[in-house]
Amino acid sequence: MWVADKWKEYEVLDTADGEKLERWGRYLLVRPDPQVIWNTKKDASWKKVNAHYHRSSRGGGSWEFFDLPEEWQISYRDLRFHLKPFRFKHTGLFPEQAVNWDWFSKIIRDRVQSGRPVKVLNLFAYTGGATVAAAKAGASVTHVDAAKGMVQWAKENAASSGLQDAPIRYLVDDCGKFVARELRRGNTYDAIIMDPPSYGRGPGGEVWKIEDSIYPFLMECVKLLSDDPAFVLLNSYTTGLQPAVLSYLLHTALAGAHKNVRIEADEVGLPVTKNSLYLPCGAAGRAVF
Repeated sequence: MWVADKWKEYEVLDTADGEKLERWGRYLLVRPDPQVIWNTKKDASWKKVNAHYHRSSRGGGSWEFFDLPEEWQISYRDLRFHLKPFRFKHTGLFPEQAVNWDWFSKIIRDRVQSGRPVKVLNLFAYTGGATVAAAKAGASVTHVDAAKGMVQWAKENAASSGLQDAPIRYLVDDCGKFVARELRRGNTYDAIIMDPPSYGRGPGGEVWKIEDSIYPFLMECVKLLSDDPAFVLLNSYTTGLQPAVLSYLLHTALAGAHKNVRIEADEVGLPVTKNSLYLPCGAAGRAVF
């Protein structure tokens, strides 16, 4: 497992009965987690939280607030992120992705220091955690997400991280349509990051189901790689897509055209403070050239 264990302002304190107790800076939150299928005893710290997201038996859920601001910030290394609770239990950041930020940031810095600029395409880019990490490492980034609010949030994260003037291009667009246009234009990128949802609908009602859509989409995306590619990162939070599946997808998409590509995949996780175990938080596939 690739573990995001370098956080100072975030931690999973405990897990039990379908929920996780987290510290986000000064604030404690309880949120549901489908991986937590054990029912261990909850200590008194579970009763001192600032907010609790309750899952509904009918689907979805709602927040119960005790003492939580509408928005606050936390830092990871030299990156700073805006947080706020919104629907579907999210806060605007997936902290387990820090282990991937560290991984590709080193690749970017090494290439830039050797005089090779890096153009990164970040698809399904959400609030820009990967965008600001790549830009801080020295890359130019094209940030694409279909939700206007998420793109604005990413701009705020970049500004908070001192990257308001960084070479970041923000686009509110359907990722599939954007990739198709870039192929027609003949544009290329040295690295591709994608964090596709398990399920979604495009602006024209198109259905995205990751099990059906990710393979043809990935095959189109890799056509955008430059003649001197750096890496490809494919994330998945879908339970059925195990690391071996992501590895197979990347091998199928890349190994034929790129003889020297190195591909690996694993679970991504977070340490749990109470018992020193690790909470699985999805999987990632990495390709390095």
